[in-house]
Amino acid sequence: MGADAPAPAVERTAIKKVSVRLVPFVALMFFVNYLDRTAVSFAEPNGMGQDLALTAAQFGFASGIFFLGYIVLEVPSNMALHRFGARRWLARIMVTWGIVSLLFTWVNSSGGLYTLRFLLGVAEAGFFPGAILFLSQWVPARHRTKILGLFYLAQPLTTVFGAPLAGWLIGHHGLFGLEGWRVMFLFVSIPAILLGVIAWFYLIDKPADAKWLTPAERDWLTAELAAENAQKTGHDGGHAKGDLKRAFTSGRVWTLAVVYFGFVYGLYALAFFLPTIINGFQEQYDTTFSVMDKAWITAIPYLPAAIVLFFWTRHATRHSTRTWHIAGPAIVGGVTIPVALYMGSPTATVAVITVTACSIFAALPVFWSVPSRFLTGAAAAAGIALINTAGNIAGFASSYITGWLKDWSGDYYVPLFLVGFFMLLSAALMIWLAARHRTDEPAPDPAHQTMEALR
Repeated sequence: MGADAPAPAVERTAIKKVSVRLVPFVALMFFVNYLDRTAVSFAEPNGMGQDLALTAAQFGFASGIFFLGYIVLEVPSNMALHRFGARRWLARIMVTWGIVSLLFTWVNSSGGLYTLRFLLGVAEAGFFPGAILFLSQWVPARHRTKILGLFYLAQPLTTVFGAPLAGWLIGHHGLFGLEGWRVMFLFVSIPAILLGVIAWFYLIDKPADAKWLTPAERDWLTAELAAENAQKTGHDGGHAKGDLKRAFTSGRVWTLAVVYFGFVYGLYALAFFLPTIINGFQEQYDTTFSVMDKAWITAIPYLPAAIVLFFWTRHATRHSTRTWHIAGPAIVGGVTIPVALYMGSPTATVAVITVTACSIFAALPVFWSVPSRFLTGAAAAAGIALINTAGNIAGFASSYITGWLKDWSGDYYVPLFLVGFFMLLSAALMIWLAARHRTDEPAPDPAHQTMEALR
């Protein structure tokens, strides 16, 4: 079968069923996950910062300490998911983080905020790399970019829908005798607990156990994935064998970890500080926004980002993932994010930030199709977790350093130039990795494309 030949009917129907049956549910889990971890960004400019007397650096530290908790248990958590199965482990994670998130409703000091943010990271540890690993184990590599793109839509859409939802909940000040930001924490936490319970009964660990697939579809998926894993473990790639030790000593894995660091540094600098930057428009441009106005403005960059993500991953799937699908958006994002604050109006600033958001979200799902192309089994679990650990380090660093630099310099110019630097570094490393491993050579056919693309 040539690279452009139509897929067999059993392949089309199997992939479609996975896309419909599993991806939306796991994406909904991710939606709630991302909303819970970024809820502080909506709370801080809408009462929490004042009530807890937080400086920008303290808020940045509170935002970032979440990632330190996540780092502590990330690799062990992903190894546990590999051993016990995604159904049990992802369900456990969701219920645990939902309970911790609920406790934010009653936080009353900066120290309490730090403690709960750290515990939230511990509770959530392993969810994101676990979800990536889970979905990667359901489809062959040639379909993975598309599947991960559908999953990743949840992240920008969390802000598109979550920001107005958070604004609406914050507007219910006085409900149950609580400040508005506490009401928000109360109601965004409950869905995580409910979804965790549902996940225990809904998720299935592997295609062979999926009764919603026909026998032919189960056999095809099982055979394709087994052949692909055998090819990965049997190929003498030097670093990419299904072995835990090799995952931790793979230069390719560590380079991808640094690449991901740059992307996530930009992602969370936007996620945690965009609402605060928008709140600052009122003084900077002598205007006034309501809570809902600020929520809708915060959501603006993320809807185009979701649209670009969708079509970018489709293009990468159709034309085989190439280095420029990842490095190109990183360059655009690295250039545009520091430029945003030189615009002369809120409209122009948000427009440039929108380009940055589109760039980050275009690159991320394509990037995550890379590790599972040369890692399998325990090595995939450990390698993906290790790469995501670098992202969590970036989440802490970007949150704390952005806040600290803002307090030190008095504005966001210096911290956003640093964001641009890290994104350009990611692009440069991706290009270097491509040159070293000849990642841009077209694969001769789908059977070899899995191993040769982005090797």
